[in-house]
Amino acid sequence: MILPQFTFRPRLLSVFRDYSFKDFVGDLAAGITVGIVALPLAMAFAIASGLKPEAGIYTAIVAGFLISALGGSKVQIGGPAGAFIVIVYGIVAQYGIDGLIISTILAGILLFLMGFLRWGSLIRFVPVSIVIGFTNGIAVLIALSQVKDLLGLKIDKLPSDFFPKMASLAGHLDTISLPTIALSLVSLAIVFTWPVFVRKSGLKFLQYIPSSIVALVLGTAAVSFLNLPVETIGTQFGGIPSALPEFVIPTIDLATIKNLIQPTITIAMLGAIESLLCARVADGLSGDKHDPNQELMAQGIANIAAPMLGGYSATGTIARTVTNIRMGGKTPIAGITHALTLLAIIAVAAPLAKNVPLATLGAILLFVAYNMGEWHEFVRLRHFTNYYRIILLTVFALTVIIDLTVAIEVGLGLALLFFVARMSSVTRLEPVPEIEAEGHAHLNGGIEAYRLYGSLFFGAVHRLEELSDPSRKMPKFLILNIGNVVNLDTSGLDELKSLFATLKKKHCRLLIAEAKAQPLSMMKRGTFIKDMGEENFFPTMAEALEYAAAALKQKVESPPVF
Repeated sequence: MILPQFTFRPRLLSVFRDYSFKDFVGDLAAGITVGIVALPLAMAFAIASGLKPEAGIYTAIVAGFLISALGGSKVQIGGPAGAFIVIVYGIVAQYGIDGLIISTILAGILLFLMGFLRWGSLIRFVPVSIVIGFTNGIAVLIALSQVKDLLGLKIDKLPSDFFPKMASLAGHLDTISLPTIALSLVSLAIVFTWPVFVRKSGLKFLQYIPSSIVALVLGTAAVSFLNLPVETIGTQFGGIPSALPEFVIPTIDLATIKNLIQPTITIAMLGAIESLLCARVADGLSGDKHDPNQELMAQGIANIAAPMLGGYSATGTIARTVTNIRMGGKTPIAGITHALTLLAIIAVAAPLAKNVPLATLGAILLFVAYNMGEWHEFVRLRHFTNYYRIILLTVFALTVIIDLTVAIEVGLGLALLFFVARMSSVTRLEPVPEIEAEGHAHLNGGIEAYRLYGSLFFGAVHRLEELSDPSRKMPKFLILNIGNVVNLDTSGLDELKSLFATLKKKHCRLLIAEAKAQPLSMMKRGTFIKDMGEENFFPTMAEALEYAAAALKQKVESPPVF
């Protein structure tokens, strides 16, 4: 086995050649802004995932720093993401915090190996219907996970599975808290209408203040000064620490790895897809071009390190990356600044987090879920094929009701089956029009000629079956023009061998014309040309027809060797 050439070159190393003070100022301002934006999101994502709020902040600091410092994109911001909420919540419910830490570290190793083996470009082959299906499904699940905090329901532990979760929410509706609902509605109004207010006010400086921060500050102030009887970070978790935890390396054994294979693969696949999709969005906005393999290696290192410092799964985050670009961030220095800003915030302002209401964080996450989902795709479904609709809706439903891993597996399976069906449908066999055999009509059916189009692969080999049908009268020569065959696989080659053997038994000679590079290479490697004889291969259809006609008249000369 030949391993790919290993290269590890973060984009950070290439930015200092032309780096100016103006660039530094832009990166600094963007990084501080993104750090402020990331604070409420990091806490909200962690709480929704069944973790303490500081776990999200630690992830944003550690993973955010490493992804920017070692990544393959100049402007991507890494950290905890909404897409992980459902996955992490389920892992914590089934395997506990230790299981989450170990599976995240193992996923980090997988991510690094994917980058090392240069598999970054393969992630782009995941069909968009699958991506939209699971993204919208995750958005629905995020919204459902916030119902408890938005309504103030008294539920000790919300189940991770869909139907038990719905039953639990319905069974506790009698515990609704009116003050919590009022705070939730006000918070929702702020996060949804703040951008409109900024746009209509004409006050340009307000555009640098994100709606989540406005809601967080006003919600915390309302709890602090009005003594609202609602759940807060302080009442639920006791606040957040003001420093990073100690570095801890968990004990990992083979038995643990065996139990955590599925969550490990899920975290790795979702992290890879999300980070590279985010990097592609960033490329479109910044005009840059990321290195997908370097990005995967950085994501891997970040997911190995973050759990050892109190964090959990991380990936590229579209909302924060877009904010970074719009605020003037141009290099990884902005992402590093964002991580250091969060570190400074918890060092100085950690005690203030005690009064942050969970209802406001729930409203922020509901806003995230709304923006995360591509809801217009459901309206546009009527414009697409049935294959596209089936894949998208199946993945969406399975993500919501069953599991993201199952959804992606089924989606990829359906995509493969539909691809085979489509490719099979475009592969066709047609008799050569009589005009092409003009001048040979007097041969009384001694020659038949056919042209094959498309790809002769395992899903389309049945197209040749009619040529060897025992019920039909065989000609002396059967010419098969494969000049329009773009691909030939081993199954297609076996079908050609079978056709050759069948026709030979019936004293019918098979001639092949116009074979292009890939089919010709496959036939040479499979010894088919040698077995069939080079004299039966022709560079053009006309030469094959002339040879067959001359043979029937007993005027055969040596055919051209193809």
